[in-house]
Amino acid sequence: MTMRHATDLRSVTTREALLDCAERLFVEHGHAATSLRDITREAHANLAAVNYHFGGKEALIQAVLKRRLASLNSERLAALDALESQAGDQALKPSQIVDAFFGTLLRQAASPKNEGGRFLTLLERTMTDPANFVRTVFADEYAGVLERFKRALFRALPDVPREEILWRFHFMLGATSFAIAGSNTLRLVMGWEDLGQDAPPTASQHGTTAETERLLERLMSFLLGGLRAPLPQPVA
Repeated sequence: MTMRHATDLRSVTTREALLDCAERLFVEHGHAATSLRDITREAHANLAAVNYHFGGKEALIQAVLKRRLASLNSERLAALDALESQAGDQALKPSQIVDAFFGTLLRQAASPKNEGGRFLTLLERTMTDPANFVRTVFADEYAGVLERFKRALFRALPDVPREEILWRFHFMLGATSFAIAGSNTLRLVMGWEDLGQDAPPTASQHGTTAETERLLERLMSFLLGGLRAPLPQPVA
């Protein structure tokens, strides 16, 4: 191994360590409550390494989010590409489109490499965080993939006005965001604790295969019901 290759290997390792530790701490405490010193201590690195690889804390947070969102959206597009290839000139079924977008999210979250609920919690924070630089990452990473899925839905539902499809897709995103939040407080308010195994999963339960399958089945039924609902009637 040459000296240059050894240096490059250490550089990559340090960068990945910073991303991994930053992600874990952001999920546990939020980015505002996580300092660069917290991250560098966990990653066994120094502050200069953060500046070298990312340029600062905000850029590090963006890199953490982009790494996850890029992987998720790439898988979503691959699923949509495969479905459209199989369908040929035929429009896809709405259920196929919804599963490719939302089902892919939950299945990827259940993958062992995503460490259970951490992946979903990170995405939930991304979708609800008010910080402009976080919203910018989310918008940038979703722009292309949302456009592809919207076109697929327009073709699958030719009798539904496009504006209505956009509204319904908006509601579907909101419902999914709420579903993956796993609010323990709302579980108590709704009396879900009395349902035992039938209750929605807590945040700590998200990401297991069994819970993902159970959540996906109910969520898909709900989302498709909303997508196929009768058009709203004008108020008399």
